[in-house]
Amino acid sequence: MPKGYWIARVDVSDPEQYKRYVAANAEPLRKYGAHFLVRAGRSESPEGISRSRNVVIEFPSYEAALECLKSPEYQAAIKLRTSISTADLLIIEGYDAPQPG
Repeated sequence: MPKGYWIARVDVSDPEQYKRYVAANAEPLRKYGAHFLVRAGRSESPEGISRSRNVVIEFPSYEAALECLKSPEYQAAIKLRTSISTADLLIIEGYDAPQPG
């Protein structure tokens, strides 16, 4: 079964308040088996529009990624983020087939 991923790009207007969102999202992310692959490290944007924070979170499955987003715990966390940030979130199914060779 292919894994699921959240790919998020975020601009934060209040970093101190954003910490409340980070604390609140920890439980639902843990509950649904999330694993951070990228968490706001250095980046460059050679094409398109960039944001200040980029995050890639891996889930055990695409379904788990969707369930986490829809969970009451994560929906409560989102309410802490929306007024102090602008975000783009993509939920995508991983590729689980032969690679070009």
